[in-house]
Amino acid sequence: MGTAWLWLLGAGILASARGDASPGTPQAPRGPLSEPVNAYDRVTPTITSFALRLYRQLAAGAPGNIVFSPVSISATLALLSLGVPADTSARILEGLGFNLTETPQASIHQGFQSLLRTLDLPSPKLELKVGNSLFLDKLLKPRQHFLDDVRERYGALAFPTDFTDSAAARRYIDDYVRKQTYGQVAAGLQGLSQDTLAVLLNHIFFKAKWKHPFHRYQTQKQESFFVNQRTPLRTPLMHQKEMHRFLYDPEMACTVLQIEYSGNALAMLVLPDPGKMELVEATLQPQTLRKWGQLLQPSLLDLHLPRFAISGTYSLEEILSHIGLTDIFKLEADLSGVVGQPNITISRVSHKAAMGMSERGTKAGAASGLLSRPQALNATPAPRAHFPRPFLVLLWEAATHSLLFLGKVAHPAAG
Repeated sequence: MGTAWLWLLGAGILASARGDASPGTPQAPRGPLSEPVNAYDRVTPTITSFALRLYRQLAAGAPGNIVFSPVSISATLALLSLGVPADTSARILEGLGFNLTETPQASIHQGFQSLLRTLDLPSPKLELKVGNSLFLDKLLKPRQHFLDDVRERYGALAFPTDFTDSAAARRYIDDYVRKQTYGQVAAGLQGLSQDTLAVLLNHIFFKAKWKHPFHRYQTQKQESFFVNQRTPLRTPLMHQKEMHRFLYDPEMACTVLQIEYSGNALAMLVLPDPGKMELVEATLQPQTLRKWGQLLQPSLLDLHLPRFAISGTYSLEEILSHIGLTDIFKLEADLSGVVGQPNITISRVSHKAAMGMSERGTKAGAASGLLSRPQALNATPAPRAHFPRPFLVLLWEAATHSLLFLGKVAHPAAG
């Protein structure tokens, strides 16, 4: 009985497959979501919708911090669809949310190809690195057509690996992940054994500095962050008076703040009113993000934001099944196209991600936006934007309007 793994890291997805013996840059007010213009626009709105559906499932079972990479998970599942039978491939893409009548499979893969290549372009102010790799047992003979296809569309390279020494193979792959994510993800490939046949790896790394950094001397060291309405946590609150795009949405009962990075990226922070987190989580839709992108207005703010580091590791098999990806775990969804051997099926998927915000910037994700500055900063008192309780974080890359990371900060120091 052989085993194959799929692992996305940086924000990562870890999926195992088991053999079976039986046969068979937007202008401001343009927001993170926009009308299709480029090839990647064929996939980015669907990735955002998938992200919100997946978030609601994670929030239902995880009351604490949440963080994951929608781009990392969706890109790897799309890559996987190239190595399974046609009917299963269609169901994977439909499970991600694509309408194959409106967007043919070839257009979807072209969209991911365009997205990944654009995200991986070098930038002097934004460190963003995305990549795919396959670690295949030396005895396997994968289909050359599959290897060519994933290399061309997803930039995935194949590395022959000796899985008979599972400990050495694990160290080899862990070291690769650590190098590709600059230590952001150090380890996590659990369950690898001598029966492992393949590891499909996706990594994503992001690091950016704020356009307007916080100053450490202004950080208030021991302020109260209310994990819930009765439980205060003493945590550092970063502070600045600066221009940011800002709004209050009375319909959603939340405050929305958009902060620019010095590179082509932004962070969107969503602070529900007390007791309204579940309302925001249940009703947040792509059209809501579109609306906010149009309504956010530059404001001089007295901003208090917790410094935080959060991480998360999730087993996604059951969760993905709840949002339409049941068939990837069935026997007929074999990976013969990937490993060149029949009766290899997906049995396990999990995801690992990390995010941190400090006075200088963020490690984890990217986004979009433009900040304008009025002529007189001190003409009127700055309204107070205080984040003393759990809030959502969306990290966007600007050029592609890609939601790279989505999370909830429920406990700022739990990273």
